[in-house]
Amino acid sequence: MLALAAALLAWPARAAAAPVVHVAPIQGEIDAGLSAFVKRAIAGAEAAGASALILPTNTLGGRVDAAIVIRDALLATPLRTVVFVDPRAISAGALIALAAEEIVMAEGATLGAAAPVRAGPEGAEPAGEKATSYVRKEFRATAERRGRPPELAEAMVDEDVAVEGVVDPGKLLTLTTAEALSLGVADARADGIDAVLARLGLEGAEIHAASPSWAERALRFLTMPAVSSLLLSLGMMGVLLELRTPGFGIPGLVGAACLVLFFWAQWLLALVGWEEIALAAAGVLLLGLEVFVIPGFGIAGVLGAIALLAGLSMSLVGAGVTLERALEAVAQVALSIALALAGALVALRFLPRLPFGRRLVLATSVGADVAAGPGAPGSRPLPGERGVAASTLRPAGIARIGGARVDVVSEAEYIAAGEAIEVIRVEGNRVVVRRLAAGGEGG
Repeated sequence: MLALAAALLAWPARAAAAPVVHVAPIQGEIDAGLSAFVKRAIAGAEAAGASALILPTNTLGGRVDAAIVIRDALLATPLRTVVFVDPRAISAGALIALAAEEIVMAEGATLGAAAPVRAGPEGAEPAGEKATSYVRKEFRATAERRGRPPELAEAMVDEDVAVEGVVDPGKLLTLTTAEALSLGVADARADGIDAVLARLGLEGAEIHAASPSWAERALRFLTMPAVSSLLLSLGMMGVLLELRTPGFGIPGLVGAACLVLFFWAQWLLALVGWEEIALAAAGVLLLGLEVFVIPGFGIAGVLGAIALLAGLSMSLVGAGVTLERALEAVAQVALSIALALAGALVALRFLPRLPFGRRLVLATSVGADVAAGPGAPGSRPLPGERGVAASTLRPAGIARIGGARVDVVSEAEYIAAGEAIEVIRVEGNRVVVRRLAAGGEGG
């Protein structure tokens, strides 16, 4: 019992004396979700007073802006940071490796080949000179900060940079483990985490392994370009359908949910703030004023379209964004808007003809009113019926048809109060009218 008591009393002292090492793997594509995970891992290691943070790395690269976020976090932390390249740190992964205090490489690992590329019609293609110049200087500044050869870092990005005896003009620099060690880019060779700990003098350290949470995995999925574009398209298509139909139904719910998911994901990854949300909301407000209040399509509509495009595009990019990436974001949003418009037009044309189409929108009147027949109080007018605009149609407003006041919408034209109108079609509870030709009679 005395021995057990002594062991229990000595245990806290031994535990407190043991060093703590946090391990956070960098695996797969480098994106905004991964940058959020690494920042959380750094904050957790700092809070725990860890002796070191080891980042086992195996990546072929990814987004430049996400790599910049990780690079800045590694340079800012007082932690002892170690990137363990096993088996490769290519492209954006090379920038992350250069930002660590120490680089340890496994046998047969590779590091480099960081020329920026952009998506083209035939796949990835080299980015422009502006993007290359920016990324090259980021690599050089990072290498200088960590005391590594800056010209070798630049040669990883720009094939025009030649280093005598290492890389010829027209070739990108990629280093093997042996080459990186001999040139002073890497600090040591190791075959696993235990060997890395031995190299750091932290044998027997208590290991705390971090992994992406379910929320971070969900965020990485939601911020994938294809998924974020789909959320934008569905969200805007749902809003457009809701604006063109009365009540509030399934299209509005789906659209609102998609837009909330889009902005929520970008918000948590610090890619969007109140400025982007306010800009997008102002764009929607201006477009709404143009459609429902101001006749024609003027400056409010143009400003609204520009504000909406800018707000959504800014939500897709983060720190260190290049001009090419910004243009890609604008193109992504423009394509999403075009798909939303096309989808809304198709849905408005064909959904009312399907058996379940009318149930997608909550009706504002009951079926008994419809069954009452044309001209009955509260009944829905039929195509061909005539009446008079009781209020200005901009394009929505009130008309008097068959002795009843009816909510109507004109066919994209301004109709002043008192003008004769004619019902041209009825889509669910949406009554579309046009100005009656001169000589026609109102009802």
